[in-house]
Amino acid sequence: MQETWRWFGPKDTVSLEQIRQAGATGIVTALDHIPTGEIWPKQDINERKQLINQSGLEWSVVESVPIHQDIKLRNGNYQGLITNYCQTLINLGELGVTRVCYNFMPVVDWTRTNLNFEINNTSSALRFEMADFVAYDIHILKRHNASSDYDEIQLANAEERFLQMTASDKAELESNIIAGLPGGEGSYTRESITRAIEDFRGIGTEGLRANLIAFLQDILPTAESAGLVLAIHPDDPPFSLFGLPRVVSTAEDARTIINTIPSPSNGLTMCAGSFGARSDNDLVAIVNEFGPSIQFVHLRNILREEDGSFYESEHLDGDNDIVGIVNALLCQEITRHEKNQPLAEIPMRPDHGHALGEEKDNPNIRPGYSFAGRLKGLAELRGVIHTLTQIGPKL
Repeated sequence: MQETWRWFGPKDTVSLEQIRQAGATGIVTALDHIPTGEIWPKQDINERKQLINQSGLEWSVVESVPIHQDIKLRNGNYQGLITNYCQTLINLGELGVTRVCYNFMPVVDWTRTNLNFEINNTSSALRFEMADFVAYDIHILKRHNASSDYDEIQLANAEERFLQMTASDKAELESNIIAGLPGGEGSYTRESITRAIEDFRGIGTEGLRANLIAFLQDILPTAESAGLVLAIHPDDPPFSLFGLPRVVSTAEDARTIINTIPSPSNGLTMCAGSFGARSDNDLVAIVNEFGPSIQFVHLRNILREEDGSFYESEHLDGDNDIVGIVNALLCQEITRHEKNQPLAEIPMRPDHGHALGEEKDNPNIRPGYSFAGRLKGLAELRGVIHTLTQIGPKL
């Protein structure tokens, strides 16, 4: 697998020089300065690519070309937005950037309730706490009829948690949930997120799934002709938030997406942390089944709790069988090479990292994207990959 690194552009606190020193050879980045829905100009794409190349690295994956909410709803000017999306894909392909990660999560992108959860070794991790989320949904956001989406235990835990919160706790929780995390599509106010939630609740799970399939039917011919592969990212977390539909949370969801529209450009991002937040997802089985369609990999680990809460643990210590996942991915690469398939090597990045040392108290560090934490994760993953490569991965 190719070792890659998420980079947020020239203003990132981690430099391209540091990334090269970490041993990565590929960059995962996006043009975040361009508003969602607008075309990525060739000039901007080329400037980013040249900046990366001049540092001795390559632009391996676009993460992400965001999808406008009107496309997900198929209302407003969605047809014009799809035309813009296709033109962005054409521009990327003409400049040799051929892997694009995207997601189809409605309203909120990846979501956590605690961005500084201290684990046993005193480093800071990201955490999703179910009681906190439900407390926000019911008692702070006060979403209409929100209590019907939770069971009695969840409601009781949320009320108890809410009563313990200070004003500062409430403000921080709201910021964590709706202000936007790195790589997300922006932020909301309490009023604007309430309106957005109501828009999506009306279409339901089957409506959102149908809109995803329709979107793929619209863009895959362009992706194929441009020589691109698209890799949809699973929902994070892989279950409903705010009563909203989720359509990329399980193996069955992935099966529907891949099988409904067979195409060499219709691929999957294997995010171990996202799929792994559900105990009913067998990650090794997912790699074995969807291996030919996996075009990008996020490797991280989590520790799950019975109520749906989880936190991001050390890369090799958690509920996800990282060694088994890497072994299955290496087997997929061997098969691709044997068949002389293009893009046989799968880009992998160490997804998220703990805040360590001085970075722990640095407000400028993006949550989950510290240098030292990801460096530690990459080194551990590199050891697993090297060992399995030396002994030979086993089917």
